[in-house]
Amino acid sequence: MAIQSQSTKSGGPLSGYRIIEIAGIGPGPFAAMMLADMGAEVIRVERAQSVRSEAPDTAHWDVLLRGRRNIAIDLKNPDGVETLLSLVEHADALIEGFRPGVMERLGVGPDVCVARNPKLVFGRMTGWGQDGPYAASAGHDINYISLAGALAHFSRAGEAPVPPLNMVGDFGGGGMFLAYGVVCALLEAQKSGKGQVVDTAMVDGSAVLMSMFWAMKNIGIFDENKPGTNLLDTGAHFYDVFLCSDGKYVSIGSIEPQFYALLLEKTGLVDDPAFAKQMDASQWPTLKAKLADVMRTKTSTQWCKIMEGTDVCFAPVLTMSEAAKHPHNVARQTFIEVDGVTQPAPAPRFSRTASALPSAPAHAGQHSRAVLADWGFSTERISALITSGAVADGSSKNANK
Repeated sequence: MAIQSQSTKSGGPLSGYRIIEIAGIGPGPFAAMMLADMGAEVIRVERAQSVRSEAPDTAHWDVLLRGRRNIAIDLKNPDGVETLLSLVEHADALIEGFRPGVMERLGVGPDVCVARNPKLVFGRMTGWGQDGPYAASAGHDINYISLAGALAHFSRAGEAPVPPLNMVGDFGGGGMFLAYGVVCALLEAQKSGKGQVVDTAMVDGSAVLMSMFWAMKNIGIFDENKPGTNLLDTGAHFYDVFLCSDGKYVSIGSIEPQFYALLLEKTGLVDDPAFAKQMDASQWPTLKAKLADVMRTKTSTQWCKIMEGTDVCFAPVLTMSEAAKHPHNVARQTFIEVDGVTQPAPAPRFSRTASALPSAPAHAGQHSRAVLADWGFSTERISALITSGAVADGSSKNANK
């Protein structure tokens, strides 16, 4: 079962940094969560119109919103714009995920923000990038990884490409690269004293994730025109998932010769001469069929008893709920509970500046008053902003109704 906390220590390697997140969906919140998980003080700026009632007693459902406080600002109100710019003066970075030009039209684009805080890192998250023929068009993960040359290679032989959820574009090629880019720019700003714009595009990041396969293609060991026939795309019989007799799957990745030899030993195929030529790709389909027949003779539990803890390169294929309960993940505290909700723990782990247990996801405007007070606004100014509607208070006691 999931445990309560990976660490009770406060802080994290980004402790002391202040970051403003302009509310969005997908990769932006994921990047903000990553930064908050590492100890940065991240405040999420929601639209004032998102606050319609007082914050409920339960946390927001979206795990991606964990670890940060929430303020609601009307950026179509001049006083709201000035409120955000006043916060910018005290921030190290700002991240946003609108289409190109939206922040500029709101009056809070990078030129305006950097004029108020020359050291500000301005992180921008889009699918296509800030320029280029597609820049102004709508899109989603599936489109971005298509244009990046990634999606075409997620398929079995003779079958259509299968989107790998939205792991590659939104999170791997998007949110991760935004967080990485912001941290890189923060490090550079320590030396130069100057901020800069970080243009993060999911197409760019997804293309970078394909770098190894470009290398393999360039030396002739990855055929881009025959997906599902290569070493790592389910072409090889020793690198795939296999159905067991109980209807569950296990994964095998016995690439290296010594690991492959152990696979043959554990499956009883060591004396079959057909398996001797491991890297003869012309034989892979036939050998996979034979191996699949063997794997179907036992349950996944039986194969775990045979192969777990060995160098076969083996693991059961688990659902999210199963993963949270697996003994290895329990021992590593890979999953935690926050307000009773099971979720992945912050990663990676640091020996000296361990991350704290993240706070529960907040509702729109839940901390408007507290954030403004902590960032230097007077009580009188806060009250005036809320009265004028420039800021919305979604706390349980002072919600706008």
